[in-house]
Formats: sequence, C-alpha cells, structure tokens
Amino acid sequence: MLRIFVGYDSNETVAYHVLAHSILRRASVPVAITPLVLDQIPMWRQRSEGQSTEFSFSRFLVPWLCGYDEQALFMDCDMLVRADIAELFACAN
Repeated sequence: MLRIFVGYDSNETVAYHVLAHSILRRASVPVAITPLVLDQIPMWRQRSEGQSTEFSFSRFLVPWLCGYDEQALFMDCDMLVRADIAELFACAN
C-alpha cells in the first residue's frame, strides 16, 4: 500500500478533496491518504508568523509518522494527480 500524506489547510478543504479524488481515480494499487490536520496532532505547536499555510512544517512529520521505516509521499493540498501515483513511487526505487 502506498502511503500519501497531504498537508491539510482548513481554508482549502475543497482542494484537499479534489487531490484525494484525483489520486484514487487513477491509482492502480491500494493507497492510504492521510490528511495532516495539525489540530489532531497533540505534539504540534501553533502556526507561527513564518508559515505561509497551516501545514508549512507538517511535511517534516512524515518520516516520524511512518516510524522511519517505509516509503511515503507528502503532497500539498493544492496539487492534482493526472497519472497513476504508483508510477511516481516506482521511480523512487
């Protein structure tokens, strides 16, 4: 299963759902899409002035969330997938 983490911004809920749909629609293998909602991560601090979005620094949590043990992908919520995401993971190998 491919693990995909998406930086979630409460101001861009529709964008997150469009991205998730675009991944699921074209995926040839099972995927797990996890939105990184900072309010649901107890150790996370509040947004600071230097962050342009809610998830600016959440991408750095991905290795920790995977137990430093597996391959994963972080995507911003305003992205769109136009091909099979498995092809991208295959390029990493």
